[in-house]
Amino acid sequence: MSPRLIVIIALVAVVSAAGASVITWIVVQPQATPISGSDTAARNSSSNEEQRRHREGFFGGNPERDIRGGQEMKPRW
Repeated sequence: MSPRLIVIIALVAVVSAAGASVITWIVVQPQATPISGSDTAARNSSSNEEQRRHREGFFGGNPERDIRGGQEMKPRW
């Protein structure tokens, strides 16, 4: 192999690694923290309320009903 080919292969490897690092950073970059005093708290509280209602609607049921006396799952071994 000629030295020129080795240099070109090494350069391509470095550029590929840098590109993969940049793409990984963009995908994995953490969310920005909200700035103090902004209106994000109002949006988060309504979002939390909406999530709570959704959870209760899905897992709902009668909270007064005793569910401990029913048949329980037993291990299969």
